[in-house]
Amino acid sequence: MSRSISAPPDVASPPAATMGADRGERLAFIDNIRWTMVLLVLSMHACDTYGPFGSWYYREARPVGFGTALTFATYQSTLQAFFMALLFFVAGCFTVPSHDRKRCCAFLRDRALRLGVPTLLYMLLIGPLTQYFLAGSWGRGGFGHQWLRHLRSGEWLSETGPMWFCAALLAFSVAYAVFRLVQPAAATTPYHDAPPPGDGAVLVFIAAMAVATFLVRIPLPEGRAILNMQLGDFPSYILMFAVGLLAARRRWIEMLPDSFCRRWAAWTLIPAIPLYAVLIALGGALQGHTADYSGGLNPVSAGKCLWEALVCVGMSLALLAIYRNSFNTRGPLARALSNTAFGIYWIHPPVVIALTLALRAVAAPALLKAALLTLLTAIASFAIALLLRRTPLLRAIV
Repeated sequence: MSRSISAPPDVASPPAATMGADRGERLAFIDNIRWTMVLLVLSMHACDTYGPFGSWYYREARPVGFGTALTFATYQSTLQAFFMALLFFVAGCFTVPSHDRKRCCAFLRDRALRLGVPTLLYMLLIGPLTQYFLAGSWGRGGFGHQWLRHLRSGEWLSETGPMWFCAALLAFSVAYAVFRLVQPAAATTPYHDAPPPGDGAVLVFIAAMAVATFLVRIPLPEGRAILNMQLGDFPSYILMFAVGLLAARRRWIEMLPDSFCRRWAAWTLIPAIPLYAVLIALGGALQGHTADYSGGLNPVSAGKCLWEALVCVGMSLALLAIYRNSFNTRGPLARALSNTAFGIYWIHPPVVIALTLALRAVAAPALLKAALLTLLTAIASFAIALLLRRTPLLRAIV
């Protein structure tokens, strides 16, 4: 599936997020960021369904005007630039204390249970049922016939759907466990409140993300997937995960000053606005020529990679500061959403498609239908996830 099949909320931590093995403090704002990202994932797939961009199991895209197309493009591109990378950063932050508590073998067993098992269940059950009975993308001849054909051909290896994030995070977790085996001294570094990185370090990080993404997208442009992973996006994921590992012991997720977050949010997001306008005006979008945006050795791809890096860093820091100051509590609804976040993500693809089919007779603008589909999917998936959590066998992984 395409890059717009996005990341799940499980950032290698159970719903009651804690930071720092030595203090075990609950970070309510991290839980709230997680379930907010889930709702954004639902909205992304609703936009894939009705908009002219992206890819999804089942689409009802119809011709739209320039204003509507630009709105879809701006919203989806902005989301894609930051929300998966932000989740990889948070995953890195929680990977360190999790490994410290459990040590290598228990850590890997936990990751296999929480990341590997639900991914396999999706690949072998939820995804196939969705494609055959709802999306109608598997052909006919009976579900059992198509399912066996799917297994024999090896197609199932590339059909993680939105669970590709769990597969990638499992690989990152294994890599970190190996690092800790060869560098055991890393575990002795105490958790400490460290000053924020310098402005020069942030500039280097943004440049490294932009350059690495540009170079990878020369041979591997967007839209080209290997095992359902868009490797052209992975430089930002790897860098954000690595910074999360570094940030864990330095408590940056808790201690970065608001002034630092606000300053860098402004320094990145403000110039990103005119850069985006230039890319739209001069990059070929107005003439319908969009190939250069996906990658290759051209200035449009370079500009887009820089824009994505600016948005990634700026939005991540802005959301960190906003949620830490304004959404650092867990009321009943927020607690329920946090506890069901992974279940919502895991089960939402068939819910999206079933509701899309139910809404076919509704005549409304594409943007309005996307918003309605998002709302209905959130409500229905939340209800189903609550039921899943009451099932003993599924509760352990959902």
